[in-house]
Amino acid sequence: MKSKVTFYTRSRCPLCDKAKADLLEIREAISFELEEIDIASSDKLTEEYGLMIPVILVDGIEAGYGIIDKQYLYSFIKEKQSNHIS
Repeated sequence: MKSKVTFYTRSRCPLCDKAKADLLEIREAISFELEEIDIASSDKLTEEYGLMIPVILVDGIEAGYGIIDKQYLYSFIKEKQSNHIS
């Protein structure tokens, strides 16, 4: 079963652009569903994540925010995938 990665972002966010590039690179090695949500679409999301973005959840669990560590994120997603298989 594939993991679901939720990526909270907004426009004109250099950290978000880098995190998205990292996610797309990771997805070349590990298959997962990617849902991208612009926090500007909701006042509630802007209030919740405005100072933290980008925010990445893997199967509903926070895997990182702000400056994303690509290697950690890769390991996190890979671990979640292997837990789904077990």
